[in-house]
Amino acid sequence: MSMMDKLKGLLKGHEGQADKGIDKGGDYVDERTQGKYRSQVDTAQDRMREQLRDQDRGTDQPPR
Repeated sequence: MSMMDKLKGLLKGHEGQADKGIDKGGDYVDERTQGKYRSQVDTAQDRMREQLRDQDRGTDQPPR
């Protein structure tokens, strides 16, 4: 079992809180780097949200 699978299992049912945590983490990195890597942080946040949404699809469904 991968690390991402373990995280998905822990976060199941708490998607709203996870989304807030993703935002807060990105804001922290932006603050610490003075916005220097803002676009990369935004991309990472979007990909993390995608990963969390993918857990709802299950394994039988094709990717979007």
